[in-house]
Amino acid sequence: MTDAATIRTEIEPLFESLHRFVDRRIAELSMEINATVQLVDYSETNLSGQLGRMQEQIATLVAMPNAATRNSGLELEAVVQATETAANRIMEAAEAIGDWLRSGERDADSLEAVAERVNAIFEACSFQDITSQRIRRAIEHLQQVETMLTDLAPGTAAHPSVEVIAPNGPDLVQDDVDRLFG
Repeated sequence: MTDAATIRTEIEPLFESLHRFVDRRIAELSMEINATVQLVDYSETNLSGQLGRMQEQIATLVAMPNAATRNSGLELEAVVQATETAANRIMEAAEAIGDWLRSGERDADSLEAVAERVNAIFEACSFQDITSQRIRRAIEHLQQVETMLTDLAPGTAAHPSVEVIAPNGPDLVQDDVDRLFG
């Protein structure tokens, strides 16, 4: 054997081993590049989807409410009006009953008038059912808006709840009402 043939015989397995190593490494790098491209594409698709959802939520918040959507401000204004009307009816009836008691009349017609005033008070008290329904709708609408806003900024800390405290206790105590009619 010649020197060149001997060298070739010794080097050929080394080149084959190097060739297999390079082929294997190229295959690994190709898989890594493919995975990276897929990850970047996924991230871009995910980011595009999130931006699209945020845009839809902002459009929903900014859009004029449709006819089926209740406006919380109008609902609460209706509650105030119903409460004022009921309070006025109750006060008028209680005043008429007070006048009757002071007058000392005890005939059948005046007793019937007092009974009508008492019924007017009970009817006026039914405003609570209507107002509570309206308040619930307003609260639900405000909670939906709060949820949408929270979804737009998911990393923000929750706001502490606000506690409502009556400045001088309750405005109307049930015992006082009971004493008035008791």
